[in-house]
Amino acid sequence: MQIMNGADLLLGSEALARNGSRIAFICGADQVSFAELAERVRRAAGALAALGVRPGDRVLVLMRDTAEFAAAWLGVVHAGAVAVALNNKLSEAEYRHILVDSGARLAIIEDVFARARPDLTAELAREGRIAIAGAAGGLPAWREVQRDAPQPAAFAAGPETPAFYLYSSGTTGRPKGIVHVHRSFRALGNAFHVIGLRAGERVLTTSKFFFAFGLEHGLLAPLAHGVTSILYPDWPEAQTVIDLVARHAPRAMFSVPTIYRRLLAEPAAHLAPLRRVGHFVAGGERMSHQLIEQWHQAVGAEILNLYGMSETFCACMMTLPGTSTGARTGQPLQGVDVELRDEHGDKPAPRQAGVLWVRHPALASGYANLPEQTRALFRDGWFCTRDIFVRDADGYFVHHGRADELVKVAGQFVQPGELEEVAAGESAVAEAACVPVPDVDGLERLALFVTAKDDSAAAQRAAADACERMLPRHKRPKWIRAVDELPRTATGKIQRFKLREILERELAGKG
Repeated sequence: MQIMNGADLLLGSEALARNGSRIAFICGADQVSFAELAERVRRAAGALAALGVRPGDRVLVLMRDTAEFAAAWLGVVHAGAVAVALNNKLSEAEYRHILVDSGARLAIIEDVFARARPDLTAELAREGRIAIAGAAGGLPAWREVQRDAPQPAAFAAGPETPAFYLYSSGTTGRPKGIVHVHRSFRALGNAFHVIGLRAGERVLTTSKFFFAFGLEHGLLAPLAHGVTSILYPDWPEAQTVIDLVARHAPRAMFSVPTIYRRLLAEPAAHLAPLRRVGHFVAGGERMSHQLIEQWHQAVGAEILNLYGMSETFCACMMTLPGTSTGARTGQPLQGVDVELRDEHGDKPAPRQAGVLWVRHPALASGYANLPEQTRALFRDGWFCTRDIFVRDADGYFVHHGRADELVKVAGQFVQPGELEEVAAGESAVAEAACVPVPDVDGLERLALFVTAKDDSAAAQRAAADACERMLPRHKRPKWIRAVDELPRTATGKIQRFKLREILERELAGKG
């Protein structure tokens, strides 16, 4: 059997021969070299063994984005256990679901989060399944256990040995565990090649490490390519991002459209440091032509679109420099195969829509404890994304929404994304989201929600006028509502079920 350990691939002797003296992370005033990080990872692996963790055990990591998180998470992988990074904005019910679903042997929890969930912390302590990073308050202290821990060699994992879980962000319901294996570490950072990011340069990624986009481009890909990652432990505000760029001069910045929109709301003079960044990349949610244009006007640069998913962990497609329009999603990255398939599994005609299937070197092995969903979506090395795409005349893939969001109105299928694009093109509208909602007769109808740049009533009127002008009758929304903000997951994805609930409550009150 081929031996491969993802942590050793990034921080073993061969990797350290290339990058050992380079700075891996800058976090505030602290700088951690690759060599220092490798030692911390080995000590973390030794501490896990001392706490009773064995190869194959799942270990939850609930910490802020710091070098300590990186050492703990990679220490789990080094030890042959399975790392599960937790979103620190989940509810207690969601934490409990993941604890049960993952069957975790241990939870490494930063003290600030342990204090925030005292009941859950106490239960884990009684069960001997917790270690506290920081002020331990009498509980097992993660830092103390590491102090005298041995530094074991990396566990001899195979390419298909589970290395980590990613839990989905819960846009439609309970988070589900996506199982990734050690071979995934060989596919890291293709986006870095596209923008020419080189060893020794710096990258800033605003997305958090529990999110696939942040885990790849903020933590693992920089280690794979000898790049220095600028870390910020907490959730960054727009001014924080500007300050980090001004202080550390990253060559590239990876963020989500929501952050770019917030930056554009800052006074123009505040954006001056961003003009020195070489490349901007956006992922995690759909882009818009409007955002691309506004960013170019304000900063003098384009935003490249990047498409991926938790099931592939690493990015799948990207727009090339000089080609970003906001409409184009991109072209497949190196080593990634994609196919469009119609409802019969056949290739659609040119310029016709189809569901995207992906074959990726970092494709997950499936969903934890969900064999039926795994069989339905993972087939013969391919994954059904359930995203609808069209390939344009230049060979770029253009996203047209989700197959499971198609709504039949007046006997014809409608993609809610069409309405969103029409509304978002209006100058009074900041953002738009469309969801199906049953009317009083139980028939699916479309509800359009908009947020305003200035005046809510003006945004609502503009969206209504645009839909009237630009859409056929069966595609127009039955309801248009203005909201202060669109509800989102911690990863920035719109929680459409919450929008649906807003209108359902309104309709129920009228009934």
